[in-house]
Formats: sequence, C-alpha cells, structure tokens
Amino acid sequence: MPEMPEVETVRRGLQQQIVGKKIEKVDIRYPNLITGDTADFVDTVTGATFISVNRRAKFLELNLDTGLTIISHLRMEGKYKVSKDQSAIDKHSHAIFYLDSGEMLIYNDVRKFGRMQLWKTSDLSDNPSIKKLGPEPLSDDFKLSILYPRVIKHRKDIKTVLLDQSVISGLGNIYVDEVLWKSKINPLAKANELSESDVQKIMDTSNEEMEVAIKSGGSTIRSYVDSTGHKGNMQDLLQVYGKEGTPCPRCGTDIEKIKVNGRGTHFCPNCQK
Repeated sequence: MPEMPEVETVRRGLQQQIVGKKIEKVDIRYPNLITGDTADFVDTVTGATFISVNRRAKFLELNLDTGLTIISHLRMEGKYKVSKDQSAIDKHSHAIFYLDSGEMLIYNDVRKFGRMQLWKTSDLSDNPSIKKLGPEPLSDDFKLSILYPRVIKHRKDIKTVLLDQSVISGLGNIYVDEVLWKSKINPLAKANELSESDVQKIMDTSNEEMEVAIKSGGSTIRSYVDSTGHKGNMQDLLQVYGKEGTPCPRCGTDIEKIKVNGRGTHFCPNCQK
C-alpha cells in the first residue's frame, strides 16, 4: 500500500499537472470506486476546475473551485497518471477525468480497492475518514505531549500500535519496520511499557525517515509509480524491510522476519531486543 511518502510524491506531481485545469467530462467505469451516488459525483465535478492538491496522511485531497474536494484513497495499488494518449486507458482505468487542456487524469487500480468521495472543502476535518486520523510525521501536531499519551494507553505491541492510523497516521508496514529498527525498539515491545525517551526516538526517526523517503520519491516494492509513471528510489535505502536472512547493517546479525498481528515484520534480534 502506498504510504505517506508515496502519496506525498503523487500529490506533488498532480499539483504540477492538473491545477488550473477544468474538468470537461468524467467517465466512471467502476461505480463502486465512488462513495455515494456515482451519477451525482459526475454531474457535480463536471465543469469544475482543480485549484490545489493537498494530502492528509494517506489521503489525497483534490480541491475544486466549487468549494468541494475529491477525497481519494489509493489503498493497495491505486495510481494516477496524466496523458493525452488514448492508449493510456486500459482495463484497469476506472475513472477518467477529461480536462480542457486535452489531457486526461486517469485513475488506475488493479485491485479495485481505492475509493473517491466528494466533500465540502471547508469541512474536511469533519469527514469521518479524516477526522479519526492521528498526527502525522513532519506536522505541527507531531510532538511528544500529544503522541506519548496516545501510544502508552495501548497494551498491544508497538508495531500494531504504529500501524493504527488513529494513533499516528501515514506510516505503513514498510516504514514502521524501518523506524523501529532505527529506534532499536523490538516490534513486539508493549506500547504501554515504553518510556518517553522511546516514543521520542520513534518520533525523531519517523520524521527523518519520511524526509528521506519523500526526497527519494517513495518506495517501489511492487507496483507503485508516481503520477508521471516514475518509480521511487527509497527501496534502495531500506535497512531491514525485505532483508530477512541478510546481515543487519548495524551489528551483522541476520535480519529475521516474523508475523505481528498478521503483518510481515522485519527486525534485528540483536539490536532490537
């Protein structure tokens, strides 16, 4: 699933590619993509102009000049591309926005898990999906006084807690493994037993990891590409994710892979005791 760095990379691309362009026609080929009435969605956005593209955690916010926002979640394999070439449309193209520039904003999703929803821009913070999100790295709310109480109230393992988007948003399986390795914290450690120093380490490394990942264009582990069709480079900088059986870059102990709450989890059994 695209995580915060990947979605931010897509956002930056779309900001350059679609802002200022008017939607002349919309073709929704998979109605379940739309949360709400599909016909109403099409009628409402037709004629509107994109004025900005924002992001909240893993959600894209495509803002229109009508005071409405298309909230888009890519889920597992959703991706956007902008093209004038009709051959860019394939069987996995589930939403096509025809723009007055002669281009098409195409949403592709092999697994069909992604969703779009219209919402009033001024009330985005009240959207049920947005409202429940916790603070995200690199934001003003990402500080110890807010995060520490959120983390230690849980008796679950810290890996599961960090994947809970209501505690900290934007992090997924890849970056949680990386953050815990850099913080020298075992993924099975109980969240309610962590010290303030432990949580501060998690916060600091989360900020550092997100900055590097965004600069690298995100991680392309399977199918992720940005809105221009380019893969990310962060996968080349990962230290533990997908590295089971190889030496830990810090101590040389073989990286292990276990299941934590059903999620594949990579860690160093020596550094992260």
